[in-house]
Amino acid sequence: MASQCRFCRAPLRATFVDLGMSPLSNAFIKPELLSAPEKFYPLHAFVCESCFLVQLEEFESPDRIFSDYLYFSSYSDSWLSHAKRYCDSATTRFNLTKDSFVVEVASNDGYLLKNFVERGIPCLGIEPAANVAKVAQSKGVPTESVFFGEESARQIVSRHRKADLMIANNVLAHVPDINSFVAGFAIALTPSGSVTFEFPHLLQLIENNQFDTIYHEHFSYLSLLAVERIVSKHGLKVTEIENLATHGGSLRVTACHAGAPNRPVHPSVLETREREKRAGLDRIETYTRFTESVLRTKRAFLSFLLQAQSEGKGVVAYGAAAKGNTLLNFCGVRGDLIQYVVDRNPHKQGTYLPGTRIPVFAPERIAGTKPHYVVILPWNLRDEVSEQLSSIRSWGGHFVVPIPTLQVF
Repeated sequence: MASQCRFCRAPLRATFVDLGMSPLSNAFIKPELLSAPEKFYPLHAFVCESCFLVQLEEFESPDRIFSDYLYFSSYSDSWLSHAKRYCDSATTRFNLTKDSFVVEVASNDGYLLKNFVERGIPCLGIEPAANVAKVAQSKGVPTESVFFGEESARQIVSRHRKADLMIANNVLAHVPDINSFVAGFAIALTPSGSVTFEFPHLLQLIENNQFDTIYHEHFSYLSLLAVERIVSKHGLKVTEIENLATHGGSLRVTACHAGAPNRPVHPSVLETREREKRAGLDRIETYTRFTESVLRTKRAFLSFLLQAQSEGKGVVAYGAAAKGNTLLNFCGVRGDLIQYVVDRNPHKQGTYLPGTRIPVFAPERIAGTKPHYVVILPWNLRDEVSEQLSSIRSWGGHFVVPIPTLQVF
């Protein structure tokens, strides 16, 4: 029996890509649990033939995925800079003052809202992972630990007030009940307020073969064509689009209440809509032919690792990222091909990657073992990482990026 589209409830029959069985990408394994069994789930992305929303089926609840979360935004310098630039721009663009109220949904460790706190602009973070919310609170960022939706939006308004600006960075894809989630913004936004959604652009995923961004935390994979349908259903309209370099190519979508006066639609909306149509995002065959490029990348990456092993050259990886776990599990890579992974996040150090059981260490380990190759798993941070680890050149080391095509440099 076919599953239903989480937005329009049409049957899901068309495959976008099937990545086999995979564990939860951020379910890092503690040493004492290495001998315990591990759950694997289908990582099979479908596309709705009615609304073109690419999506995974829900096998684990958000409570299970996000209750004890190990992703902390503050460990990426480039992401912190991105957040500060957004705050600077939004303060001017939306005329934010000390009388305004800003709400960020999925505010993580307060990495973005701290910029508003420093400006004296009242704000509130909504972060479902209690352990991460505590970190934000310790930084002086007001944060509530709750999953956002229609009911929690009403409660937030009753405890505080409606928001002049709502922010949702890289969370729209993370919610299984996308209708309740978007409806919550319509409830919590002032009549003249704005909401900005940032999300990796499905068009970039397809054109640049970014299949490793598919994992169980990401229930949906978004185009403007799909997002316009979703927000329109809940009384919102898209007014402007910004193209961003983050996460391999993202969209920042600004929306407001459909009936808000003096809110014309910027030409960027039509331009993006037409760009997606030219790329075929309104045709089902564009989605169903994606698998072959994924398989080419798998073959190239495995060939490289096997060749390095046969030549006795050590290979390690940088970044215990969720996308890396998708790639490694799909390719069947284990510790015989990649010796270890390093990460700046101390919460991940001393653990093992889910599925592959590759150990995670601090970045300093690389200087001690001097590997021939460092695979950059979070390829979106390629420039940042290669600059941080430029010292590997001193012993003849090279970087490797497997996505969109294998590169050794």
